[in-house]
Amino acid sequence: MAVAILLLKMIEFQFYFQKLSAEVYIGIIGVLFTLVGIWAGQRIARKRKMQQGIQQGEFKLDEEALLRTGISKREIEVLEWMARGLSNQEIADTLFVSLNTVKTHTASLFLKLDAKRRTQAIQRAKDLRLIP
Repeated sequence: MAVAILLLKMIEFQFYFQKLSAEVYIGIIGVLFTLVGIWAGQRIARKRKMQQGIQQGEFKLDEEALLRTGISKREIEVLEWMARGLSNQEIADTLFVSLNTVKTHTASLFLKLDAKRRTQAIQRAKDLRLIP
């Protein structure tokens, strides 16, 4: 940011003393911001790809534990969204189901995982390797 401010000040200095047209300065500033945006976007995208690769590479669903507990695929989806910190209403909106459906799945998960709270259910599911 300091370099960008320095460049802008240099351009401003030249504007006052050399009287270049405003379009040239607007073009220079546009190109500068475009390059910074591209750089920042690539950097953010690279971090996300690395994080997703690590998460996908390390986790493998334990099918045997899934059968043992009797948890359905839809309940696993609800559990994954719960682990991401979404509320029941947000989960319902994400999965395109009603709030009561999410509450039913949550209650079923609590019974199957022998949990009383969301945090307990999430921890037990992680221990059983049902969610990453």
